[in-house]
Amino acid sequence: MTPQEMESRIVRYGELQPCKTAFIDAHTPGSNQKENFTIIGGGVSESPDQHVHISIPHGFNIGAAGQPPKCRNSLHSHRTAEVFFVLKGRWRFFWGRNGDAGEVVLEEGDIFNIPTGIFRGFENIGTDYGMIMAILGGDDAGGGVIWAPQVIEDARDHGLILSEKGKLYDSKKGQTLPEGEQPMPLLSDDELKAYPEPSTAEVVPNYVARYWDLVALADRQPAKVIGEDAKLRDRPGFEVDFLTQKTALDDQQHDNPAVLMPVRGHWKISWDGGEATLAPGDTMSVPENTSYHLAPSMTGEAALYRTVGTGEPAGATWTA
Repeated sequence: MTPQEMESRIVRYGELQPCKTAFIDAHTPGSNQKENFTIIGGGVSESPDQHVHISIPHGFNIGAAGQPPKCRNSLHSHRTAEVFFVLKGRWRFFWGRNGDAGEVVLEEGDIFNIPTGIFRGFENIGTDYGMIMAILGGDDAGGGVIWAPQVIEDARDHGLILSEKGKLYDSKKGQTLPEGEQPMPLLSDDELKAYPEPSTAEVVPNYVARYWDLVALADRQPAKVIGEDAKLRDRPGFEVDFLTQKTALDDQQHDNPAVLMPVRGHWKISWDGGEATLAPGDTMSVPENTSYHLAPSMTGEAALYRTVGTGEPAGATWTA
């Protein structure tokens, strides 16, 4: 590819375009200051205001959430993988029908492969604006978000209505549901019984990986983070590995698209005909069958998450 074509596959942190009306809780106090970013793929936004930076299908989606302190994302569920790593700040993740089945606090660089089928939410509990990066399974990201009933009810009280087709309508702006279209139905008590409420003891050891543990594991080769034989065992349609300054890569290429997301330091990627430098918060899509070289561009601490598609279908969390 030409340097211009490769550059078009880089989304710089400073150029991210947020959407503040992406989801049904956009008017709900406590959640109304959050920003959603769709970086690669269509994402799961319910709003036509969402900007998609790179629409090329990868077999997975890349997004991000930015929130000021004390701002939270309401309880929801996904049919495919939802993976977060903390780029900036301190975050509390919680889960269960009412958000009280368990919780875990993540610091910068930590990663969480949240099991499918459970209600989950997250909150910035730091002192500054925070950012978490997201990987969502499938090109359609599982077909959208499933909200806990109380989230839909609270949103209605603040003027937002979600249609049965997953689109938002704002009654404060005079919007109404299209003729013949019904509101999104609330899950019944019987349906809610199908959503598990695993304990913290079940979730944390199997689905959370800490930054400094991954740094230790990446002393001689990239640490396998998510995959069939990785630290977090799963087959979500992609694999995630973790690189540091000790595990720079000679020429690499993949049968499926790859995405590079630095966490610490600056990284230089070079390919036939060009090169670029990536900083924390930048996201780069590397096309399939493209040879590239990756290494830190300066001395000191450097860390990067790399996601590579496997070509497998996205679905529920895999168990051996």
